[in-house]
Amino acid sequence: MSNENETGNDNMPTDAELDALQAQINDAAKAVAERTDKDADKEDVTGENAEPELSGAEKQTARIELLETELADAKDHTLRAMAETQNIKKRSEREVKASSIYAVERFAADMLSVSDNLSRALSTIDEKARGAMGDNAKNLLDGLELTEKDLIAVFSRHGIRPVPGQGSKFDPNVHQAVAQIPSDEIKGDVAQVMQTGFTLGDRTLRAAMVAVSTGPAKV
Repeated sequence: MSNENETGNDNMPTDAELDALQAQINDAAKAVAERTDKDADKEDVTGENAEPELSGAEKQTARIELLETELADAKDHTLRAMAETQNIKKRSEREVKASSIYAVERFAADMLSVSDNLSRALSTIDEKARGAMGDNAKNLLDGLELTEKDLIAVFSRHGIRPVPGQGSKFDPNVHQAVAQIPSDEIKGDVAQVMQTGFTLGDRTLRAAMVAVSTGPAKV
C-alpha cells in the first residue's frame, strides 16, 4: 500500500498530505495555547477583570476543529480505500485460481468420449476371451489398459475425478437416474452405472448415468 500512497491517487490522500494536515492542527493548537497564556498574563498584570479578547483564540479553536474533522474524514476515506483495494485483490486472486482450475473444462469434456471408448472396448473382453488371445493381441490389450490408466491419471492431475459409482449414495448433483432396479444395494443407492460421470474442481463436468436401487427383489 505504501507505493500507492507515494504515487498519489485522486481518491486517496497520501501519507504526506495526512502528515501536513496533522501539522496544521498541531500548529493551530499551539497558537491557541500561547494566546491563552498571553491573555492570562495580561489579566494578572493589569489586575482588571475586563473581558479578554478571545476572538482570535475562538477563531483558532474553530480552525482546529475544522482541521480535525478534515483529518478524520481523510483517514476514514483512506481506510475505506485500503479495504476496497484488499477486497479487489482477494477477488482477483480467486478469479485467477478459478481460471487456472477451469481453463481445461471444454477440453476435458471433449476428452471424456475418448475415455468412454476405451472403457467400452475393454469391457467387451472377458477373461475367457483374453485366454484365447495370441501374444500380439494380449500385448495390444495390455497397451489399451495402460492407456486408460494413464488417461485417468492425467485427468486426476488436472482436478478431473470420476463420480462415485455402484454402492454410493445417489446424489442428484453428480448422478442422473435413468432407471430404478431391484438389487442387493441399499434402497436409494446406486445399483448400476451406465456411464461414468466426472467432476472438475467443485463443478460437475458430466453427471453419471445410473440405475438406482429399489432394494432386494421380493421373492
